[in-house]
Amino acid sequence: MSLSRKRKKELHKLQKQAENLWETQQVLVGEAATVAREAGRQLGHYGRERVAPQVQAGYEKYAAPYVEKGVKVGRQVVGDTLIPAAGAVVGSALSVWDAANDTRSRFASGHGLSMPDTKKYAKKADKYSRDASRFLSSKLDRVAPQKKGMSAGGVIAIILGVAAAVGVLYAAWQTLRADDELWVADDPLRAPDA
Repeated sequence: MSLSRKRKKELHKLQKQAENLWETQQVLVGEAATVAREAGRQLGHYGRERVAPQVQAGYEKYAAPYVEKGVKVGRQVVGDTLIPAAGAVVGSALSVWDAANDTRSRFASGHGLSMPDTKKYAKKADKYSRDASRFLSSKLDRVAPQKKGMSAGGVIAIILGVAAAVGVLYAAWQTLRADDELWVADDPLRAPDA
Protein backbone atom coordinates (compact mmCIF):
# COMPACT_ATOMS: atom_id res chain seq x y z
CA MET A 1 0.00 0.00 0.00
CA SER A 2 1.57 3.26 -1.06
CA LEU A 3 0.89 6.64 0.45
CA SER A 4 0.33 9.77 -1.45
CA ARG A 5 2.94 12.50 -1.42
CA LYS A 6 0.65 14.74 0.62
CA ARG A 7 0.14 12.04 3.28
CA LYS A 8 3.88 11.40 3.40
CA LYS A 9 4.52 15.11 3.97
CA GLU A 10 1.89 15.23 6.72
CA LEU A 11 3.33 12.12 8.39
CA HIS A 12 6.86 13.51 8.13
CA LYS A 13 5.67 16.83 9.61
CA LEU A 14 3.88 14.97 12.42
CA GLN A 15 7.00 12.89 13.08
CA LYS A 16 9.13 16.07 13.36
CA GLN A 17 6.59 17.60 15.77
CA ALA A 18 6.67 14.41 17.88
CA GLU A 19 10.49 14.51 17.93
CA ASN A 20 10.46 18.18 18.97
CA LEU A 21 7.92 17.42 21.67
CA TRP A 22 10.03 14.49 22.88
CA GLU A 23 13.16 16.68 23.04
CA THR A 24 11.36 19.43 24.96
CA GLN A 25 9.92 16.85 27.36
CA GLN A 26 13.41 15.44 27.95
CA VAL A 27 14.70 18.94 28.73
CA LEU A 28 11.72 19.56 30.98
CA VAL A 29 12.23 16.23 32.84
CA GLY A 30 15.92 17.08 33.29
CA GLU A 31 15.06 20.48 34.73
CA ALA A 32 12.41 18.89 36.99
CA ALA A 33 15.03 16.43 38.29
CA THR A 34 17.39 19.33 39.00
CA VAL A 35 14.61 21.16 40.87
CA ALA A 36 13.74 17.99 42.82
CA ARG A 37 17.40 17.48 43.82
CA GLU A 38 17.66 21.08 44.98
CA ALA A 39 14.36 20.79 46.88
CA GLY A 40 15.64 17.65 48.63
CA ARG A 41 18.86 19.42 49.55
CA GLN A 42 16.93 22.42 50.89
CA LEU A 43 14.60 20.11 52.81
CA GLY A 44 17.61 18.44 54.41
CA HIS A 45 18.99 21.84 55.43
CA TYR A 46 15.61 22.85 56.84
CA GLY A 47 15.34 19.60 58.79
CA ARG A 48 18.81 20.04 60.28
CA GLU A 49 18.39 23.75 61.03
CA ARG A 50 14.76 23.96 62.17
CA VAL A 51 13.10 20.60 62.82
CA ALA A 52 15.92 18.71 64.55
CA PRO A 53 16.54 21.42 67.21
CA GLN A 54 12.81 21.58 68.01
CA VAL A 55 12.59 17.78 68.27
CA GLN A 56 15.71 17.76 70.47
CA ALA A 57 14.26 20.51 72.69
CA GLY A 58 10.94 18.66 72.97
CA TYR A 59 12.73 15.43 73.87
CA GLU A 60 14.84 17.16 76.50
CA LYS A 61 11.79 18.93 77.94
CA TYR A 62 9.26 16.08 77.96
CA ALA A 63 10.86 12.67 77.51
CA ALA A 64 14.41 12.97 78.91
CA PRO A 65 13.38 13.36 82.58
CA TYR A 66 11.27 10.19 82.40
CA VAL A 67 13.97 8.27 80.55
CA GLU A 68 16.59 9.34 83.10
CA LYS A 69 14.25 8.44 85.96
CA GLY A 70 13.58 5.01 84.40
CA VAL A 71 17.31 4.36 83.99
CA LYS A 72 17.94 5.47 87.57
CA VAL A 73 15.19 3.20 88.94
CA GLY A 74 16.43 0.32 86.78
CA ARG A 75 19.97 0.72 88.11
CA GLN A 76 18.65 0.95 91.64
CA VAL A 77 16.56 -2.21 91.25
CA VAL A 78 19.46 -4.11 89.72
CA GLY A 79 22.04 -2.76 92.18
CA ASP A 80 20.01 -2.87 95.38
CA THR A 81 17.66 -5.79 94.82
CA LEU A 82 18.66 -8.12 92.03
CA ILE A 83 22.41 -8.38 92.66
CA PRO A 84 22.08 -9.00 96.43
CA ALA A 85 19.39 -11.61 95.79
CA ALA A 86 21.53 -13.31 93.15
CA GLY A 87 24.49 -13.17 95.54
CA ALA A 88 22.42 -14.84 98.24
CA VAL A 89 21.32 -17.59 95.84
CA VAL A 90 24.88 -18.17 94.62
CA GLY A 91 26.18 -18.14 98.19
CA SER A 92 23.59 -20.68 99.27
CA ALA A 93 24.41 -22.89 96.30
CA LEU A 94 28.13 -22.73 97.05
CA SER A 95 27.56 -23.58 100.72
CA VAL A 96 25.47 -26.60 99.67
CA TRP A 97 28.26 -27.57 97.26
CA ASP A 98 30.85 -27.27 100.05
CA ALA A 99 28.72 -29.36 102.39
CA ALA A 100 28.33 -32.01 99.70
CA ASN A 101 32.09 -32.03 99.07
CA ASP A 102 32.75 -32.32 102.81
CA THR A 103 30.34 -35.26 103.11
CA ARG A 104 31.90 -36.92 100.05
CA SER A 105 35.39 -36.53 101.51
CA ARG A 106 34.27 -38.02 104.86
CA PHE A 107 32.79 -40.99 103.05
CA ALA A 108 35.96 -41.39 101.02
CA SER A 109 38.15 -41.33 104.14
CA GLY A 110 35.97 -43.96 105.79
CA HIS A 111 34.46 -41.85 108.56
CA GLY A 112 30.92 -42.12 107.18
CA LEU A 113 28.01 -40.23 108.69
CA SER A 114 28.27 -38.70 112.11
CA MET A 115 25.61 -37.03 114.21
CA PRO A 116 25.71 -33.27 113.71
CA ASP A 117 26.18 -30.88 116.62
CA THR A 118 22.66 -29.48 116.93
CA LYS A 119 23.59 -26.65 119.30
CA LYS A 120 26.21 -25.33 116.90
CA TYR A 121 23.82 -25.39 113.95
CA ALA A 122 20.96 -23.86 115.97
CA LYS A 123 23.23 -21.00 116.99
CA LYS A 124 24.32 -20.46 113.37
CA ALA A 125 20.70 -20.58 112.16
CA ASP A 126 19.69 -17.95 114.74
CA LYS A 127 22.55 -15.71 113.67
CA TYR A 128 21.75 -16.08 109.96
CA SER A 129 18.04 -15.42 110.50
CA ARG A 130 18.78 -12.26 112.52
CA ASP A 131 21.19 -11.00 109.85
CA ALA A 132 18.78 -11.81 107.05
CA SER A 133 15.85 -10.08 108.76
CA ARG A 134 17.95 -6.96 109.43
CA PHE A 135 19.18 -6.92 105.84
CA LEU A 136 15.73 -7.40 104.33
CA SER A 137 14.05 -4.87 106.60
CA SER A 138 16.67 -2.26 105.72
CA LYS A 139 16.20 -2.97 101.99
CA LEU A 140 12.41 -2.87 102.22
CA ASP A 141 12.46 0.42 104.14
CA ARG A 142 14.60 1.99 101.42
CA VAL A 143 12.67 0.56 98.49
CA ALA A 144 9.11 1.32 99.64
CA PRO A 145 8.91 4.44 101.78
CA GLN A 146 5.63 4.95 103.59
CA LYS A 147 3.28 7.42 101.89
CA LYS A 148 1.63 10.12 103.92
CA GLY A 149 -1.89 11.21 103.14
CA MET A 150 -4.13 10.49 100.21
CA SER A 151 -2.97 10.98 96.64
CA ALA A 152 -4.85 12.73 93.85
CA GLY A 153 -5.84 9.35 92.40
CA GLY A 154 -7.53 8.36 95.67
CA VAL A 155 -9.46 11.63 95.81
CA ILE A 156 -10.60 11.23 92.20
CA ALA A 157 -11.67 7.63 92.88
CA ILE A 158 -13.73 8.71 95.89
CA ILE A 159 -15.41 11.50 93.90
CA LEU A 160 -16.24 9.12 91.04
CA GLY A 161 -17.60 6.54 93.51
CA VAL A 162 -19.84 9.12 95.19
CA ALA A 163 -21.06 10.37 91.80
CA ALA A 164 -21.88 6.81 90.71
CA ALA A 165 -23.75 6.14 93.94
CA VAL A 166 -25.76 9.37 93.55
CA GLY A 167 -26.58 8.39 89.95
CA VAL A 168 -27.80 4.95 91.02
CA LEU A 169 -29.92 6.43 93.82
CA TYR A 170 -31.45 9.00 91.45
CA ALA A 171 -32.27 6.32 88.89
CA ALA A 172 -33.89 4.18 91.59
CA TRP A 173 -35.91 7.15 92.87
CA GLN A 174 -37.12 7.99 89.35
CA THR A 175 -38.11 4.37 88.82
CA LEU A 176 -39.94 3.85 92.09
CA ARG A 177 -41.66 7.20 92.63
CA ALA A 178 -45.48 7.17 92.64
CA ASP A 179 -46.32 9.35 89.69
CA ASP A 180 -49.67 8.34 88.17
CA GLU A 181 -48.97 10.11 84.91
CA LEU A 182 -45.94 7.94 84.23
CA TRP A 183 -47.86 4.64 84.52
CA VAL A 184 -49.42 3.17 81.40
CA ALA A 185 -52.86 1.67 81.77
CA ASP A 186 -53.21 -2.05 81.13
CA ASP A 187 -56.36 -1.57 79.04
CA PRO A 188 -56.02 1.33 76.62
CA LEU A 189 -59.81 1.68 76.24
CA ARG A 190 -60.51 1.94 79.93
CA ALA A 191 -59.89 5.22 81.74
CA PRO A 192 -57.43 5.15 84.62
CA ASP A 193 -58.81 4.99 88.20
CA ALA A 194 -57.97 8.27 89.76
